[in-house]
Amino acid sequence: MSDKPSVLFVCVHNAGRSQMAAAWLSHLGGGRVEVRSAGSSPGDQVNPAAVEAMAEVGIDISAEVPKILTVDAVKESDVCVTMGCGDSCPVFPGKRYLDWQLDDPAGQGVAAVRPIRDEIERRVRGLLDELGVPERR
Repeated sequence: MSDKPSVLFVCVHNAGRSQMAAAWLSHLGGGRVEVRSAGSSPGDQVNPAAVEAMAEVGIDISAEVPKILTVDAVKESDVCVTMGCGDSCPVFPGKRYLDWQLDDPAGQGVAAVRPIRDEIERRVRGLLDELGVPERR
């Protein structure tokens, strides 16, 4: 069992929002948080506009692939952050659940994805603060 907090980000396709959130948390957390992401109905690939938007801030998510949400992923996480997947995320006692209402970047160009990326960064920074994990400098 790890002493590190663990966070699972969930959106429908695990192709945009949850991938960007996981990348931000991995980047800013500097290995001090276990990070997972998954989708209730995973897409075939990560949204190219999300890949481009993250590359603009120096974070490479081009090798990521959408993953299916599993009960084990939820069980193994201290915090589960949903982003538009509704009731498809299983709920277990003792877990912390957050629902981040964010625009869906699916089908959007990079100009529309940038504000979503930036809002996710802001929320991830707040989550790190709540978890008591200092940001990597």
